[in-house]
Amino acid sequence: MATRRTTSTKTTKPKAASTRRTKSATSTTAKSPAKTASRPKRAVPKAATPKPTVVKQSTTTVAAPDLKKKELIEAVVEKSGIKKKYAKPVVETMLAVLGDAIENGREMNLQPLGRVMFNRTVEKANARVTVAKIRQSKAQKNPGEGAKSEVADAAE
Repeated sequence: MATRRTTSTKTTKPKAASTRRTKSATSTTAKSPAKTASRPKRAVPKAATPKPTVVKQSTTTVAAPDLKKKELIEAVVEKSGIKKKYAKPVVETMLAVLGDAIENGREMNLQPLGRVMFNRTVEKANARVTVAKIRQSKAQKNPGEGAKSEVADAAE
C-alpha cells in the first residue's frame, strides 16, 4: 500500500507583536548626557552631485526658400550652357524618374546629390508622406581633374 503525501493548504498568519508590557519597556530611566555625548557621530556620505556639463550655444540657421522647377531649369541652363528648350524636357523627365523611384521606395545613390535612404512612408487621404535620409560626402571632387567641367555639350 502506497502512502500519499499531502501538502497543507492552510496558510499561517504572521504572529502579531506581543502586547504585554515588559519591565524594560515601561521603565522611565533617562539616559545620561555623558553617555550620549561620548558616542562619535557617524559620517553620513553625501550624495554624489553630477558634474556640470557645458552646453554649447546653438546657432539658428534660416533656410533658403524652396527650389522651384522653374529655378532648377534656369540653373541647369546657366550651368550647362544649353538652350532652355532642350533643358526643360530633360529636367522634367528626370524629375518624373526620381518621383517614380521614390514612389517605389527605391534607394538612390546619385552623386553629388548623395545617397537617398527611405525611413518610412505614411499614406494620407490625398498624399503620400515619405521620410528619407540623404547622406552627402564631404569630399568635393574637382571637375577639372580628368573630367569635363561642363555638364553637357550645347546641342545645336
